[in-house]
Amino acid sequence: MGRQASRRRRPAPSAGGGRRRRTRARSRRRSGGQGAVRGMAIGISVFAALGGGVAVAHWQETRADSAADGAVDAAAPLRADSGGASPSSTPSPSLKSSPSPKTGPSASPSPSASPDADKVIAVPATGPGTFTTAGTGGSAVGSGSKVVRYKVMVEDGIDIGASDAAAEIAAILADERGWTRDGVHSFRRVSSGTYDLAVKIATPGTVDRICGAAGLRTRGEVNCRVGENVVVNLKRWVKGSPEFDGPIGDYRALIINHEVGHGIGRGHETCPGPGMPAPAMMQQIKGLKGCVANAWPYDRNGDYLGGPAVP
Repeated sequence: MGRQASRRRRPAPSAGGGRRRRTRARSRRRSGGQGAVRGMAIGISVFAALGGGVAVAHWQETRADSAADGAVDAAAPLRADSGGASPSSTPSPSLKSSPSPKTGPSASPSPSASPDADKVIAVPATGPGTFTTAGTGGSAVGSGSKVVRYKVMVEDGIDIGASDAAAEIAAILADERGWTRDGVHSFRRVSSGTYDLAVKIATPGTVDRICGAAGLRTRGEVNCRVGENVVVNLKRWVKGSPEFDGPIGDYRALIINHEVGHGIGRGHETCPGPGMPAPAMMQQIKGLKGCVANAWPYDRNGDYLGGPAVP
């Protein structure tokens, strides 16, 4: 009996043992809470990562939408049928230093007055998507050994004749401030056979269709270049740009020089400094950043009017 009684009796738990059990219970509760917090943190991190992915996709989409100077470009060397907006790997010419900032290129008029300069030209929203090709332009302009064969095509049904547009574009390309000044390129207009560039003047709707097929969104407002196609928006050809302070003929020169510049492998550039001429390869329709509007890649002295490359 005494032995059984002694078995039934258990020593009272010490105060320290009770504290240890309570401590372990609290520890388990805390660790469970920390696990929940860690789980929430992981969930938030995943959500943040997904949110970051959306932000990157949106940034990329926005950048692709706005990659132009009155122009959304698929900038690539000749015959590279690229649908992206990556700059060409061809280096820009070296910038020549000047002892004082230039206030702009020559103030002299464009090489020839456009027959359409004073004509009221309607800008229909869209057109048939078919084109008339201007005739052959004769001998090449420029002394460069790299001959760029180009066509001029005007969408049917608009108030611009293919021959008139071709004459204006030829004068731009022949100007001493144009791309022939690099000593590398010359330009020959053709109407058939092989060619390197096709300059197409088209209604906003047709521009959207051609550029959109390459994944570029012009929204009825701007130009693009995709592969060999330099697609000029009739709206810009007729109305110019609010960022360009000059006659419409000079703005047309900027369109051609910018897009043909991409065609020969030039990438985008930005303003080299306040009061200096904006590079022809700058997206001037997006703002001049302190520069002076300018249509030409070179000045009459043969200095390249460039700026820092845009990544």
